[in-house]
Amino acid sequence: MRLRRERDDHACDQRGRLRLSMRILVYSMGEVIGDGLIKLPFAAGLRAAFPDAHIAWCAAKGETVYSTVLAPIVSGLIDEIIVATPTGAGAWDFLPWKRPFGGATFDLVIDTQENLRRSAFVRRAVGLGGCWVAPTPSAKDWPVALVERLAVLLGRALPGAKPQAITVADAAIVAEAARVLPQGQDYIGFAPGSGGAEKRWPLQNYIALAQRQARLGFVPVFLLGPQELDEAAKIAAAIPTARFPEAEAQSTLRGPALVVALAGRLCAAVANDAGPGHMLAAGGAPLLSLQRDARKAAKFKPAARRLEMLAASDYGGEMKAISIDAADGALQRLLGQGV
Repeated sequence: MRLRRERDDHACDQRGRLRLSMRILVYSMGEVIGDGLIKLPFAAGLRAAFPDAHIAWCAAKGETVYSTVLAPIVSGLIDEIIVATPTGAGAWDFLPWKRPFGGATFDLVIDTQENLRRSAFVRRAVGLGGCWVAPTPSAKDWPVALVERLAVLLGRALPGAKPQAITVADAAIVAEAARVLPQGQDYIGFAPGSGGAEKRWPLQNYIALAQRQARLGFVPVFLLGPQELDEAAKIAAAIPTARFPEAEAQSTLRGPALVVALAGRLCAAVANDAGPGHMLAAGGAPLLSLQRDARKAAKFKPAARRLEMLAASDYGGEMKAISIDAADGALQRLLGQGV
């Protein structure tokens, strides 16, 4: 099946400006924690562009972290999660008598995936006079990075619209972030954890880098997951001024939403290629991302408003090959860029 991928920027632009209360569908195959975090600034930018729209998000394969662990973060950004069949993921969903999403139609459909048969299916959900925006993977200028692809789609939906940092809607979490990291000090975040040991920059390197920042007057903030909490004593012994906000926060308020809220209180942050780094990026922290593989990093880089990346593959292969001096230099570049 061949499907022409066409778009009319002016139609989308005029429709977006005149019908801000439109019904919008974002069509994806689903989100696990990693890509779910990367897509958060896109969701925030979409809401900012269409503040009064009803925004539905289809997880065509039936699962998305936006309905589970990240639900508190997307509250106010996404109004509806669609998983009910047919969603285009089924073998027979393309048949003409299969009504997409039970017959629901939308004024604007943003198709984030690149399967042509599924695109033909979801395009049938565009209402009369509606607009469909889709990837153009064959185009020479189609970006490699997922975050940049989403930015292109958002700009096609409404020219000038851009991904934005997440603002957590839960007032209790926002207040807790302000309590554990109060105004009046300059904080730099450090997230030394990772799902795999091969993706972790050595803890002693994080400590040495944080010590340098402490001597410059910054307060190091270590964001430790449950598996790293036993490292807090070692870090505190080496850096007496270090803060551990997730340990200090109320237990009922800990989790991804708190990390996102804390991100907005940081001058910059340093993290491995793992969930906390994407959370910090989504919350607006300028980020130094320490990656293992440069090629993978190019596609799945964090959606930070300002980003520096160092990849171990450029320094010899293992994470420990990234020197403290190289990391410090990249961090100082972030800090020197200002707001």
